[in-house]
Amino acid sequence: MAQMNSPIDPRVTIGHVHLKVADLERALDFYRGVLGFELQQRFGSQAAFVSAGGYHHHIGLNTWESAGGSPPPPRSTGLYHVAILYPTRALLADAVRRVLASGVELDGAADHGVSEAIYLRDPDGNGVELYRDRLPAEWPRTAGGELAMYTRALDLAELLQEK
Repeated sequence: MAQMNSPIDPRVTIGHVHLKVADLERALDFYRGVLGFELQQRFGSQAAFVSAGGYHHHIGLNTWESAGGSPPPPRSTGLYHVAILYPTRALLADAVRRVLASGVELDGAADHGVSEAIYLRDPDGNGVELYRDRLPAEWPRTAGGELAMYTRALDLAELLQEK
């Protein structure tokens, strides 16, 4: 058995997130229509699996326990947000333009030193972060070389000028 304090293998990744939604069509309108994910498989009005680039699924959406339901109340446990990583700043800017054009309101925009992030909510109230990572060589570090992330306001107007 592995030691409890041994680090996880660096090849391990998080493969997908599965969200409970109240209305599958409404969720698909957001994840496909606004964000641009592609439908990979659908099970009637109960579940759908969407992805980028033909992967089996990055996001699963289902109504198995939540059809017609409401978002969890504030100050309850659960998913804080799902983070969608964009490979370039230009693609992040494009995603934000799509979100704004659809009328979805932003909850915030932050520069974390290691990344630039936009925060919003999907139609079911699930937190969504759209972000891009900076190269590790650009990450802020202390004099001793430790990571020194921060949260500062992101210049959204400047991001949206990115092509």
